[in-house]
Amino acid sequence: VQLQAYGGGLVQAGGSLRLSCAAFGRTSSSYAVGWFRQAPGKEREFVAAVSWNGGSTYYADSVKGRFTISRENAKNTVYLQMNSLQPEDTAVYYCAAGSNGGSYYDSQYDYWGQGTQVTVSS
Repeated sequence: VQLQAYGGGLVQAGGSLRLSCAAFGRTSSSYAVGWFRQAPGKEREFVAAVSWNGGSTYYADSVKGRFTISRENAKNTVYLQMNSLQPEDTAVYYCAAGSNGGSYYDSQYDYWGQGTQVTVSS
């Protein structure tokens, strides 16, 4: 499975962005997908995850109520809608896929995209 994350950019605080994660591979729709982020000088952290069929979603407390993860298996794409963005959301965002049902732990994901930069100005 190959993943490509895109949709990042520069936005003012309070603004919105939608990230997309396109998956390539015959069995890509059977994997859970997670979004993680890494800010400069910080460790990578969990943001959100969705089960293979979209039936279950998981969020970090810091983004709950502001971010929404969803997927369209017919398009092999997972989305992360980010609203009410704050400067502390600035990071490189990565999508990852794995046979884990939707996990908070990056070690449980087998495939990773290249990352897309999100910058939120104050």
